[in-house]
Amino acid sequence: MSLTLSPTQVWRGNQILEKSAKAIANLGQHPLIVGGEHTLATLGSKLQEVLENQQLSYLQASYSPDCSEASLASLRAAASSHQADLIIGFGGGKALDTAKLLAHQCQLPVVTIPTSAATCAAWSALSNVYSDGGAFLYDVSLQKCPDLLILDYSLIETASPRTLIAGIGDALAKWYEASVSSSTSTATLIIAAVQQARVLRDILFQKSAEALKEPGSEVWLEVVDATILLAGVVGGLGGAECRTVAAHAVHNGLTHLGDAHHTLHGEKVAYGILVQLRLEEMLQGNQLAAAARQQLLQFYAEIGLPPTLEALGLGKITLTQLRQAAEIACKPDSDIHYLPFEVVPEQLMAAMVSTTTPVERSLNPLALQTEINQEQFNS
Repeated sequence: MSLTLSPTQVWRGNQILEKSAKAIANLGQHPLIVGGEHTLATLGSKLQEVLENQQLSYLQASYSPDCSEASLASLRAAASSHQADLIIGFGGGKALDTAKLLAHQCQLPVVTIPTSAATCAAWSALSNVYSDGGAFLYDVSLQKCPDLLILDYSLIETASPRTLIAGIGDALAKWYEASVSSSTSTATLIIAAVQQARVLRDILFQKSAEALKEPGSEVWLEVVDATILLAGVVGGLGGAECRTVAAHAVHNGLTHLGDAHHTLHGEKVAYGILVQLRLEEMLQGNQLAAAARQQLLQFYAEIGLPPTLEALGLGKITLTQLRQAAEIACKPDSDIHYLPFEVVPEQLMAAMVSTTTPVERSLNPLALQTEINQEQFNS
């Protein structure tokens, strides 16, 4: 069994991009830069200057509208036309996922340069593929992690603080999902991955609030490292056995609702963690899950993560939309089925509308379904 543990090289530091020029040039002389239109327009000149200093012949291309099959086809054509020998992903998670998958399809090396700390996509050997409309379709396991990851803190600091908050939410899911999906494993590296996920959670609990108040500070750097690098380590060590579970399944379902597209990946995942814990309470009577949910609700309130559908901007969601998201999240091939109990869409819907319900309230999914109906018809 092969492991895709980590990028071959990781360069990190303030203004480290300009110092990494030779490392990039060692991988290729004709790079194709893949990024979003906004990122390329606002930050692309920083990367262009680095490549020009090494006399590299580069071409920029947008992944718009998404990391989709249509975008990948267009980018493969651009890579072929440019005779690219290197792919550089420059931007957020979708730009990096697109670049990694494009490099995988073209059998070329890839450099990832994140411009926010919203995900660990710069590290991982995985890409998520969406429809042109932004609905999650499937993920692709890649043969290797990136050849070079350049973590330039000065670039990360240009991003909205909201992106780091979302990254914290996404990274937190490593513990809540891996500890469930791998709970019976006795494999050394799986145990190590789950324990690293616990350490990651504790670092984020202890340092996130302070980091968000002091961008660029030492504690801010530590939280950025946690969301991009340590979160990546968990996935590298654990691999497919440290699977995503309900939190990411809920995210995947919500991406099929147009009103959810303005929210970030990690925001939907953070909400999904609460839904997963609620399911454990409802269907297993798990009081540890109940306590964990209350702890997370306090933490979310402190740093600004969304605890409810309303906080995600989905306060006017219809019953039909809620069922659509739940049914997609419960599809036969969904990771939600790595939970140690069966979940059907009605139960998931009940959990999705009760993420902040006090522990003392007894939940009956059928009774909650009736409440949902009444609320929607009365609105």
